Amino acid sequence: MGSLRDDDIELKSDNLSVLPVNPREQARILRKMDWHLLPFVTVFFLLSFIDRANIGNATVAGMATDLKLTGFKYNIAAAVFFIPYSFAEVPSNIILKLLRPSRWIPSIMVTWGIVMTLMCLVNSYKSLVIARAFLGLTEAGLYPGINYYICLWYPRSERSKRIAIFFSAASVAVAFGGLLAYGIERMNGVGGLYGWQWMFCLEGIVTVLVAVFSFFYMHDYPETANFLTEPERLYIIDVLKHDSNSLSSLFDTQFVWQAMKDYKTYVQILIYLGLLVPGYAIALFSPTIINELGYSAANAQLLSVPPFVAGAIATIIVGIHSDKHNLRGPYIIGGALVSLVGYILLYCSVKAGPSYVGVCLAAAGNYPTVAVILAWAGSNAGGDLKRGVVLAMVIGISNLGGVCSSFIYIDPPRFHVGHGTNMGFLSLSIIMSIFAMWNYNRLNRKKEAQCLAENIGDDRRYEFKDMGDASPLFR
Repeated sequence: MGSLRDDDIELKSDNLSVLPVNPREQARILRKMDWHLLPFVTVFFLLSFIDRANIGNATVAGMATDLKLTGFKYNIAAAVFFIPYSFAEVPSNIILKLLRPSRWIPSIMVTWGIVMTLMCLVNSYKSLVIARAFLGLTEAGLYPGINYYICLWYPRSERSKRIAIFFSAASVAVAFGGLLAYGIERMNGVGGLYGWQWMFCLEGIVTVLVAVFSFFYMHDYPETANFLTEPERLYIIDVLKHDSNSLSSLFDTQFVWQAMKDYKTYVQILIYLGLLVPGYAIALFSPTIINELGYSAANAQLLSVPPFVAGAIATIIVGIHSDKHNLRGPYIIGGALVSLVGYILLYCSVKAGPSYVGVCLAAAGNYPTVAVILAWAGSNAGGDLKRGVVLAMVIGISNLGGVCSSFIYIDPPRFHVGHGTNMGFLSLSIIMSIFAMWNYNRLNRKKEAQCLAENIGDDRRYEFKDMGDASPLFR
């Protein structure tokens, strides 16, 4: 195992001489990994979020009129996505543990890309609901899969900024989706299709093409990465092993049960749920909210861009500083408070200007918190399989909040029910984050006292390899 001494880390191997790795060299290796891994996962998630959220742009572009989406029909079509999406995430991450990421993740993309493309044939409310359900089922494994994939490559102290980089694609997706919608609407009538049908078709084709490319160029694990030299590979493996306290990485159902029985998993679910409901609401309904402020449909598409550009920038900045200070809870609370101010402005203001500022604050405050909470959840789950299941549970169960998000914007033009509901969920997230911070500190103090009392050190770490984060050596 590597040893830390002054500014250098030394990696010793039976086959190689000592490899000195100073902080600059360590940063170089991580940057090298970033350039080979993050472009893939960022583009994957960008396409994923465009494809799930484009129903909001399609509605403003005329789909609601063409399919006669009166009453709660649009809300149902938006909500049905999240039901299969939520329940398929845990099985998907278990399959990812058994299969290679470069096979499972692109396969997911091909299937949802085909569904997205075929949504251009939707011509009734019933067919829209069926298509959205299949889109949710096929897209389910990507988000938890990417988070798990990041955990297989980076130590805990380096994950938040990486998750932030790929999650910033969600903000870019909503912004880019608005620009795409503005352009693609001009194809209305081409080939006998409405503009919103072309939106589904073209975006789905791009997803399939990217998926086929990634089959051949996506990397699986540090152990098999051909872009790493042998010393670099051994260094990363050593760092990850040390970071996990040598916990088991084997497939065993006991680790699935550990995840499901751990109350801390459900605390993280409540935090994430409190962030996702307002997050999905602003993504699904921002064009509608802005449209109701008095702007035309075309201008509403364009004005939905700046709030999410701000969200993307804030996501990356917060992710970097969260890793730098090795803090998660305070950044979640801070972002949720900013978003809360935005929704208060939306709730109270009757003028377009302050309300639009509220939309910007709601997005810019909410989106950065998501990357941080997922880094927090993954970092506090010990062992590869338990971590994968915890992430899938946190993402999967919390995404049922998308059903709620789909039904809260029902009272235009002020949308008091929607804004008030989002304020309540953000408050839930803040309260549960405060509890989680207190609880993790309590558990760490308890483990430190146990190690001191029972003389437990790193030399005994293999005694606890099957205990996951319950190991007294896991912090």
